[in-house]
Amino acid sequence: MMLLIVLVIDYSEKTDDFVKAHKNFKEIITEYYFGFIPHIISLLFHLFVFIAVIFFTSKMAAQTEIIPIIASGVSYNRFLRPYFVGGGILALLLWWASSGFIPRSNKKQTDFKARFVDPNLRARSEATNYYSKYLKIDSNTYAGIKNYDTGAKSANQFFYHTVKNNRLVKNLRSNGFKWDTTIKNTWRLDNVVERTIKKSGEIDTFIAFKNKAFNFKPDDIKYDEYVKDKLTTKELKRFIALEKNRGAPGVEKLEVELHRRNATSFAVLILTLIGALIASRKNRGGMGIQLAFGVILAFVYVLLDKFSTVFASNGKLPPVLAAWLPNIIFIVVTIFLYRKAQK
Repeated sequence: MMLLIVLVIDYSEKTDDFVKAHKNFKEIITEYYFGFIPHIISLLFHLFVFIAVIFFTSKMAAQTEIIPIIASGVSYNRFLRPYFVGGGILALLLWWASSGFIPRSNKKQTDFKARFVDPNLRARSEATNYYSKYLKIDSNTYAGIKNYDTGAKSANQFFYHTVKNNRLVKNLRSNGFKWDTTIKNTWRLDNVVERTIKKSGEIDTFIAFKNKAFNFKPDDIKYDEYVKDKLTTKELKRFIALEKNRGAPGVEKLEVELHRRNATSFAVLILTLIGALIASRKNRGGMGIQLAFGVILAFVYVLLDKFSTVFASNGKLPPVLAAWLPNIIFIVVTIFLYRKAQK
């Protein structure tokens, strides 16, 4: 039900964009919503499970089904076991989907949004069609790409410096820099001037062209607002290592996304247990009070998640702590509710 509401709101907001894109209904479904629906489900999955657990458990409690179970000699831990097993299975399902299936489906809807929906993103992408980028290739080598064309995968100028013991030992410059599709994973450098600096003097070498492999590909230096959402967990780990090696800014956001995939999956288990602990007690107010309390807790979890992500992006929190902070707090809440539960 919640997913249907989200879809209706999203479609009503983007109707004008769909018309301007000249897409028919089938193309909108296959090119956008086939990616959007898994993204929304993964984003709200732990909250879906939480509210569902509260809903059916509170209904059991209201119909006096739980009291006879406990009174018959079944321990409270045994009563919670199906919740633990079911929550664990759903947590593993979300973890598996977040590692590969969701990022691949995200590529569909983010590419569609970049082309037809988000005018600011489209303008930024067009503005950076020609841009300069400076990066760290390894611990001793720094490179610069000037006037890089993301479409042609080429640049007018390229250089890299090799520094050892705070001293420049090698300098390379070229007036042409292009991704070579004929040779695997190499860049073609034209009109290359190599300068080797030694204590005895400098050695300059001119080369008409040469192919050289670097630890980055065109997709790695391409501007992409949604890059962290489109990479599988394996690809994201590789990209984070590459960005760290380059000394690139904004790595914290990538690390938060990596740890968040694990933390959100574990949150399914935590929220399942919290839902069972809240709703297993029979209240005079009935199901409404328990559902309201559950919704409030769900919003608190979302707020904690957003605040910790912002602090991590600003460098004030370690990414792993930012991703797991809501879970740590809610584990404490789970222990408190368990001790207070009517056993």
